[in-house]
Amino acid sequence: MGKTVYIIGLGLIGGSIALAIKRDHPDVHIIGYDINKNQCSLAEKIGVIDECSETKLPDLEHVDVIFISTPVEETLKIIRELKDVKLKKGVIITDVGSTKEKIIQCAEQELSDREIVFIGGHPMAGSHKSGVVAARPHLFENAFYIFTPTEKVPAEKIEELIDLIKGTKANFIELSPVEHDQITGVISHFPHIVAAGLVFQAEKYEEKFPLVKRLAAGGFRDITRIASSNPAMWRDILIHNRNSLLELFDDWIEEMNRLKEFVAKEQGDELFSYFNNAKQYRDELPEKQKGAIPSFYDLYIDVPDYPGIISEVTGYLAKEEISLTNIRIIETREEIYGVLRLSFQTERDRENAIKCISKYSDYETFIV
Repeated sequence: MGKTVYIIGLGLIGGSIALAIKRDHPDVHIIGYDINKNQCSLAEKIGVIDECSETKLPDLEHVDVIFISTPVEETLKIIRELKDVKLKKGVIITDVGSTKEKIIQCAEQELSDREIVFIGGHPMAGSHKSGVVAARPHLFENAFYIFTPTEKVPAEKIEELIDLIKGTKANFIELSPVEHDQITGVISHFPHIVAAGLVFQAEKYEEKFPLVKRLAAGGFRDITRIASSNPAMWRDILIHNRNSLLELFDDWIEEMNRLKEFVAKEQGDELFSYFNNAKQYRDELPEKQKGAIPSFYDLYIDVPDYPGIISEVTGYLAKEEISLTNIRIIETREEIYGVLRLSFQTERDRENAIKCISKYSDYETFIV
């Protein structure tokens, strides 16, 4: 008889974890709960879970591992509620929150007097789609899956959890909660702040220059994509990672003042060095590795601008059962070629799309 797993929250992350477990451990019985009853029912219907729970925290004495796959604020609430729930001795409880210090502190405070093993977790992968229908067993493939266990957590319990979710094919690493929050602050949380700031700046200047919105439709819209993320989620992240972000605000202001000084004094050599060093560091970043911000797997296609071109291209992809997350025509002009941008959920889907387009047409594809 395999383990019994309970997943609270059946969105993209919770659903993908369930599918990854099923892929490697078909004998594991997965029970799920979601505040949206339809979401839970759908998850059972399409085989993501084996059973729906009618209540969030039923008697869980038979459950071996509990995944809390909810926003950070709800995760904290659930941890506090678990204090009064019947649990199996030695049960592993883990979460998927993108901030860790407050979650670990809460678990230590609320659950430390019980024979429970809490292992903070953060799978650093996502998608621009949401809901259980977007769940995929390969969502975390080549992504970092971070654990933030305390010193009290036995090594064998971490190994037990890794064995359960090894079907994710993620890269598992351990960090302290503080290290985690500082690193994600730099490479995920603060970039969202910068993107939102750039959007607000553009909106402000639109009052003076009405063309701003139209001209921002191309590259500016692309580089600020992450500003379209869930505002409630980012409100909570910024509050919970407050200490790391306040430090980053100071660092960023100092950095911008340094750059501002180069511009003010027309220091060409310093400006060249600044951008050259940034380029070199950026070019050395891993290309195939997934990081804290979901990658955009875009494919650009030169296509003739005539009615029906979108349905023609999507028809090719449908023949090969390749799923899209977004589609858009940009830079189109009458009687010349336009550029069709297709967005995919994974690099694998994009690679298959390139082969597909070349198989059915002579349209040129390229990646920016």
